[in-house]
Amino acid sequence: MAKINFGGVEENVVTREEFPLEKARQVLKDEVVAVLGYGVQGPAQAMNMRDNGINVIVGQRRGTKNWDRAVADGWIPGKTLFSLEEAAEKGTVVQFLLSDAGQRSQWPKIVECLNEGDMLYFSHGFAVTFKDDTGVLPPPHVDVALVAPKGSGTSVRRNFLVGSGINASYAVHQDYTGKAAERAIALGIAIGAGYLFPTTFRNEVYSDLTGERGVLIGALSGIMEAQYNVLRKHGHSPSEAFNETVEELTQSLIRLVGEKGMDFMYANCSTTAQRGALDWHPRFRDAVAPLFDELYESVESGDEARITLEANSRDDYREQLEKELGYFRDSEMWRAGAAVRSLRPENWKQEERVETGD
Repeated sequence: MAKINFGGVEENVVTREEFPLEKARQVLKDEVVAVLGYGVQGPAQAMNMRDNGINVIVGQRRGTKNWDRAVADGWIPGKTLFSLEEAAEKGTVVQFLLSDAGQRSQWPKIVECLNEGDMLYFSHGFAVTFKDDTGVLPPPHVDVALVAPKGSGTSVRRNFLVGSGINASYAVHQDYTGKAAERAIALGIAIGAGYLFPTTFRNEVYSDLTGERGVLIGALSGIMEAQYNVLRKHGHSPSEAFNETVEELTQSLIRLVGEKGMDFMYANCSTTAQRGALDWHPRFRDAVAPLFDELYESVESGDEARITLEANSRDDYREQLEKELGYFRDSEMWRAGAAVRSLRPENWKQEERVETGD
């Protein structure tokens, strides 16, 4: 492992240099990796491993849109595409990538398919950490590990295709074979991780649930909406409000942060923007800190897990989700966003190529 200094704290990470793809292939050469679930993470991880020369099969319920999607991606029914149980029986590494609610409902069937020495692999610590609610209790005769990419399945695949990879955490919950860590790291490299850092199932799910509800999605969308509404209330046009709230962030400033950090972004703004941001930064931080404390407590107590499982297990879950997402899709703010995106220069170039036949 490489020892890296993170803000004054040293951590061990695994890089591609010390654990190259060829080593991962050697570790996994006798494995059959069964990816169960072809929804969010499944397609990216399965295709990345396939492209990297790993023996991969997919398990997915027949007759579903995701089954059709798998076929379209080149998985062959009866050869590399099977039902969930068939794939689990054939796999020596069983990647349990169903939704958290799906893992709870399918676990009684999948656990019966696990043979001695198999690896049960997750990309989220949810099912094992909240075992009292999910019923997921791995048998003692298998390795249990996770590799959790720090991004959506779409990002995992896109980054792989351009050669950059995406960072991921890994953890070993149960080491039956004595090789669980090596197997997990090899799988992380095979799915295209940029580097891997160690965690635990508990820490992974606590940080993940907090991050998704907080900065990554919930807080971000809430703060955007609040600012947009204030600008509109004071007479600014939808285009102006959206550009100042979202477009400049996603198309300019956040890219600078990703490139070299927050100080770099500040340094590349006007002095007026710098002064105002530096003055208001602590006020926003202090205003939301109590909310984050409340959020973490809700995650730690298991309340967020129970809310998620209850909501996602309802028969009308998909219909209700569509209605809730419609709030964003049909709002003035995000209709303005669709119009703004259509006017980006790259879309002009695309239209020009279509018109000229280039």
